[in-house]
Amino acid sequence: MQWYKKFFTDYFTFSTRSRREEYWMVFLINFIVSLVLSLLGGIPGMIYSLAVFIPSIAIMVRRLHDTGRSGWWALLLIIPLIGFLVILFFLIQDSQTEENQWGPNPKASLAE
Repeated sequence: MQWYKKFFTDYFTFSTRSRREEYWMVFLINFIVSLVLSLLGGIPGMIYSLAVFIPSIAIMVRRLHDTGRSGWWALLLIIPLIGFLVILFFLIQDSQTEENQWGPNPKASLAE
């Protein structure tokens, strides 16, 4: 749940890095919550989706930063299928081991 708390505290943070584990844990929790709320009725699911829309973009941008790419790469999602596959490939890649222009490797801070 620490990743999910961080997800909401970094609501508008686009300028740092997020680990692969953080991104995918938040993705999983959002998927499960959205699924449950959608089964309860369409309105709660839509409200939740709107509430997590901006932080979801922010964590994707931070994840792209962690792989050494600009957040602007997320615009590939407007290209049907191909854009999704390219972004998916980027999101599953491991972190850049060294510091990059968006900050130090978040894995390195955990190892210390």
